[in-house]
Amino acid sequence: MNKNNSFRMLLSATVAVLAVLSLAGSILLHTTQERRDTGSVLLILSVVSVLLLLLEAFVFRNQIKKYVSRLTTQTVRTQRDSLVHFPAPCVIIDKEKTIVWFNKLFESKVYSEDPYGEKLDLIMNIDLNKAFETDGCQICVNKRYYLAKAVRTDVRNELTMVYFNDITEYTELRYDAYQSHNSVIIIVIDNYDELMSDVRESEKAHAAVEIEKLMESFLEGTNAIAKKVSDDRFYVFMEERYLARKIENRFRILEAARQIRIGGRANVTLSIGVGREGKGLEECEKLAKQALELCQGRGGDQAAYRENGEFRFFGGVSSGSDNNNRVKIRIFAETLLEIIKPGSIESIGNYRADADEAQGFRRVLIMGHRFGDLDSVGSATGLCCALRKIVSECYVVVDKTKNLATSLIDYIEENEITNYYITPSQGLERLDSDTLVIVVDTHNPELVESKDIIERAKNIVVIDHHRRMVKGIEPLIAQCLEPGASSAAELVTEIIEMWGDRTSIDAHAAEALLSGIMLDTKYFVMKTGVTTFETAAYLKKMGADTIVVKQMFANSIDTYHEKSKIINSAEIYRKCALARADGSFSNVRIAASQAADEMLGITGVCASFVMYQQGDTINISARSMGKYNVQVIMEALGGGGHLTMAAAQIKTDIDSAKKMLTDAVDEYIRSI
Repeated sequence: MNKNNSFRMLLSATVAVLAVLSLAGSILLHTTQERRDTGSVLLILSVVSVLLLLLEAFVFRNQIKKYVSRLTTQTVRTQRDSLVHFPAPCVIIDKEKTIVWFNKLFESKVYSEDPYGEKLDLIMNIDLNKAFETDGCQICVNKRYYLAKAVRTDVRNELTMVYFNDITEYTELRYDAYQSHNSVIIIVIDNYDELMSDVRESEKAHAAVEIEKLMESFLEGTNAIAKKVSDDRFYVFMEERYLARKIENRFRILEAARQIRIGGRANVTLSIGVGREGKGLEECEKLAKQALELCQGRGGDQAAYRENGEFRFFGGVSSGSDNNNRVKIRIFAETLLEIIKPGSIESIGNYRADADEAQGFRRVLIMGHRFGDLDSVGSATGLCCALRKIVSECYVVVDKTKNLATSLIDYIEENEITNYYITPSQGLERLDSDTLVIVVDTHNPELVESKDIIERAKNIVVIDHHRRMVKGIEPLIAQCLEPGASSAAELVTEIIEMWGDRTSIDAHAAEALLSGIMLDTKYFVMKTGVTTFETAAYLKKMGADTIVVKQMFANSIDTYHEKSKIINSAEIYRKCALARADGSFSNVRIAASQAADEMLGITGVCASFVMYQQGDTINISARSMGKYNVQVIMEALGGGGHLTMAAAQIKTDIDSAKKMLTDAVDEYIRSI
């Protein structure tokens, strides 16, 4: 190549000399004869030189072509040798994903058999579409981990090269780090003070020993450590490798705890909150406390942990305590009164956007869930009556055409208590910054009477007796979630009673509240505790007439006929009564719920389910006597409720809904 460069320099110099000679010859041709002869000679020499120069240029061009051809051959050979000796296993496949070439490393490290003609995605689990992305595709072959990446090798996209980067050591190191991640588990004994009350010291000591043994068995086979921070609370620090086993075994410690009896009268139940997704112990503890709060809000006797941003629950098969925390309700009653009525606002917290303008609320809107029943509408009516003596305006937001409490609404309006009930659209018109919204008998934002009001309201309070769900109404300025209460009406009655002489309710409002209690307790049979009878006695003292309340449960003859048809269609499946209803008649919801209640009277039935179709949605009403937790079963279908009464809505046909229901029952029975 150096010779070629020298030749090119010589050629350039020759061209310059010829140009000078040609110019001189042309000038001499126009002068004397002697000079003309000299000019002719110079021109002849120039022509000869040009011919020689052209000949040399032709030879030079041939030399360049030969050099480029030789260099191209060497490049192709280098490329071929580079592929053969590529420092990572690689293959070339055609557009049909068939292997047409592979290097030695692929044969020795990835696939020892002859892969010629084999489909790449058949001899290994590889996603070629993902392999073309920047991050590549991670695969496992012969217990080795590789990061596969693919590139096109020709312009027609017929050939593709796939190479494999061995990441086994990195993957094993990352897996070991994940398995070594420490999680925080908080274990609390439910109602410990109540369990230990009026128990002899020897029995307390025996129970303490049994609980210690229970914790030791929970830690057996692990390197976890436990710290008892109080008589009823334990902190456990456990690696992920051992926690995964506990989750796989569905926290058997819950069942083992139920076998411990204190004083021969009560079983021990646990609430377990697990924090496993936090980056450190501090964040894990926060997650564990959050999970524990959900467990206790759902009645206890269960474990909860978060996975991929969603909470999962185990247990929850016992009925929990029927006694409300009256101290908690008293504090909430005082807080709610101070939120509504000016005074002592500092003790409440920053519940208003502007603390300087916090002068209470001029208007209160109260609403329950869609298709409100006697508990939803009754609790809202009783609370409205009490608050009307405190605030300027108070209304119950309810759709009179779509509810199950028309008898109660008609009774209230017929007794000259007008202007209690407004429609959701009228409530939306009255909503402003001086309006407080109180939601009763639900904390599910998808089930409220008016989603528009919830979305626009800035100040919301919730009063509910259902077990806490993960995605409840937010944000709230106060809430009273007490799953130990029989009904929302019982909670509202307790709150009104706590207010004392600062407000009062009339006899008709007391009857509305009593109707809600009687509905959810099935006439004081289901989920009835001491507090339930105490609140009923208070309502009776306020003038409630039980005969009037009983008349609110009266049905038309058509509803009775339809209810009988539903019960006649019942079949028994794993101690559950399953029935269907014709969704074409107007009172199908009332008939379905009442049929579900009555089917619990069938011998050997632990739970009942009634399905009926409205439009493209299948509605399921679920009831139980307490042995089966229908809330857990309905939650598996996207619904909710509490232990003895729950519901779900599924967008499918009725046959598919029945299959989904039986699968949920099977899964629940396997878990208990």
